[in-house]
Amino acid sequence: MKKMSKSSRSAFINYGIVLLFYLVVQLFISQGRVSSSLMGQLVPICVYVIMALSLNLVVGISGELSLGHAGFMSVGAFTGVIVAMSLKNAVPAGVLRLIIAIVIGAAIAAVMGIVIGIPVLRLQGDYLAIVTLAFGEIIKNVLNCLYIGVDGHGLHFSMKDANSMNMEMDGTVILNGPIGAVGIQKLSSFTAGVVLLLLVLFYIQNLVNSRNGRAIKAIRDSRIAAEACGLNITEYKLKAFVTSAAIAGAAGALYALNYSTVVPKKFDFNTSILILVFVVLGGIGNLRGSMIAAALLTVLPELLRQFQDYRMLVYAIVLILVMLLTNNEEAKALVARISGRFRKSKAVQE
Repeated sequence: MKKMSKSSRSAFINYGIVLLFYLVVQLFISQGRVSSSLMGQLVPICVYVIMALSLNLVVGISGELSLGHAGFMSVGAFTGVIVAMSLKNAVPAGVLRLIIAIVIGAAIAAVMGIVIGIPVLRLQGDYLAIVTLAFGEIIKNVLNCLYIGVDGHGLHFSMKDANSMNMEMDGTVILNGPIGAVGIQKLSSFTAGVVLLLLVLFYIQNLVNSRNGRAIKAIRDSRIAAEACGLNITEYKLKAFVTSAAIAGAAGALYALNYSTVVPKKFDFNTSILILVFVVLGGIGNLRGSMIAAALLTVLPELLRQFQDYRMLVYAIVLILVMLLTNNEEAKALVARISGRFRKSKAVQE
């Protein structure tokens, strides 16, 4: 480890944190120490950590602000559900269907990222935040009016109601307007979530430390200097944005296939802000911080559920304290001094 570069060492530490988390949880599950409510949070924890990593790629690495990340998540979620339920007879293996659903969900979300990113990323300022905010709300409203079913003749679509799809008697309604996707077969698992998280972490860390990643960070730090060096600003920003959208789509597919019913309202503006909170609290541009913040803040409301009357109050206080600590230079200096003394004493003991 000492002979590795700083970036490689940090990457392996991140992998180790994820694997340690997985092994500890599996150990607790085998001993029956995990409650049913926390069991239900395991896949969402993986999903929100992936979402925080993907948004950090835009907000922290690229330096842009996206307020509609839940929109890409919803595209991947409902695309994944449609694919998984349509292939139920053709692909009986649940794991294979889950993989196909995640891949196609990521691809469709990436296409939506290209459609939005090409015109908007040529501009400067807060245009991306405004457009992504509108995109998230538009997608939610479209899904509320969309009816999709499948029968022996394939997929059927309607913007009116389920009856107007004219399906056969053995047809299945997949997306039922504002009711959402119903009758979903649960395919996601904690193991699948950890595997996807490791793959996403591997890809993002390699991207950040690659030539493309250095170019993206150079554009973030100084657009004028990057243009003077001959970098194509739109191309590199679009790479980061589309990659982030694709990862959000994959996370959305994993999330949707963890429940029997998913409604479009789940992927509203509040969800986008929640993911942005994970990134800000973990440190903008800090992948490890985003992972830890997303995991802790996802499970914290469940841990505080026994304090029914004060649960959200304590949650808000924790958010405020973390925000103050992570954005206060004196607090950071104090933590650095403590960690420095700890390392120094450890070195003396050795």
